[in-house]
Amino acid sequence: MAAPSAATRYVQRVASQVRLRSARAPRGQLTLSRWASTASGSRRGPASFGGSSSAAVWLAAAAIGVTAPLAYSLSTAEPAKLDVSSLAEKDEQKKREAAVTEESPMRLRMEKFIKEQQQIIVKELERIDGKKFRKDEWTRPNGGGGITCVLQEGNVFEKAGVGVSVVYGSLPKPAIMKMRENHKNLDPDVESLEFFAAGLSMVLHPSNPMAPTVHLNYRYFETANPDGSSQAWWFGGGCDLTPSYLFDEDAIHFHKTIKEACDSHDKTYYPRFKKWCDKYFFNKHRGECRGVGGIFFDDLDETERDQENTFAFVQDCLKAFLPSYIPILEKRKDMPFDAKEKEWQQIRRGKYVEFNLVHDRGTAFGLNTPGSRVESILMSLPLTASWKYMYEPEPKSREQRLYIL
Repeated sequence: MAAPSAATRYVQRVASQVRLRSARAPRGQLTLSRWASTASGSRRGPASFGGSSSAAVWLAAAAIGVTAPLAYSLSTAEPAKLDVSSLAEKDEQKKREAAVTEESPMRLRMEKFIKEQQQIIVKELERIDGKKFRKDEWTRPNGGGGITCVLQEGNVFEKAGVGVSVVYGSLPKPAIMKMRENHKNLDPDVESLEFFAAGLSMVLHPSNPMAPTVHLNYRYFETANPDGSSQAWWFGGGCDLTPSYLFDEDAIHFHKTIKEACDSHDKTYYPRFKKWCDKYFFNKHRGECRGVGGIFFDDLDETERDQENTFAFVQDCLKAFLPSYIPILEKRKDMPFDAKEKEWQQIRRGKYVEFNLVHDRGTAFGLNTPGSRVESILMSLPLTASWKYMYEPEPKSREQRLYIL
């Protein structure tokens, strides 16, 4: 079989990159053969591709079944302008061609890191519970996807979810202008910007009411230039503890571990982000704190510190999770409890559900993102919860103590 011509190779190389809507055939619905027969006299577009005329490009296009509008695009556009791959496609190509290293774009490094941490955390939680997580891998139509790991009705956890999500999309101008309130480096003169968002989210609901629920989320957001380079970026995240029964030593240990991770980067981080957490994880409609807090931050970008140092901070915070929570869980998971204490746990979980569905920004972002996976977004909800009308704990009881934090 004869080797393909230069024109055919050219068409094969770029045809998959050009969207049909990128050009309109200027002569209506003429057949490709008629276009090819008249293209030789055209002065539009490149004079040759590897020694082939525009007419040869048309004929090559016909040979591999390219439609007329697309063939017109191929014969008239400059090669440098034909790369219209999406950000997701560019990243997939990068990952196919080479391993992710410290020289890779931050979005790929963050994705790699949170996937590694997910495996570490899931393995440790399986060791404690004795049962395995269900692992669901999923993809998004426009690129990206995720891994959702859920354990239900285990020996220790009534429900535990550890999920990684990677989202690619496009921000319309109204969204860009709104985000510029916190990120002035976003380009205000474009109609849309491609974006990347990735994060690890986790909520653990132990069966024993003496063992606290814990939440964690660390994420990265980036907008990209047309060539795939970073246009603007920021990190966010945090973790917090929500007990049904408060043990002072547990709260002290949890906060101490987080503080150490923060202090290794900036002494102002812990008090600042603790205050932010207390303000954020607050059920405004009830006037109640969700739990005993932790840290929370958002929109950490170049105005705060450089990207590498901020990434290092987020890495250390995420790695601090297991030492902050596992000793508490090991101590409380087998404690005795009665039906009344279990009932109180269900009521506390009801308040947890209220916050996630009414106030949580992450839940709102996920549910409002086209093509989102609802099951993964709502994995944070407990398997069971309760709402009792006008329920009030007894005065001076252990239950009431959490009401007056």
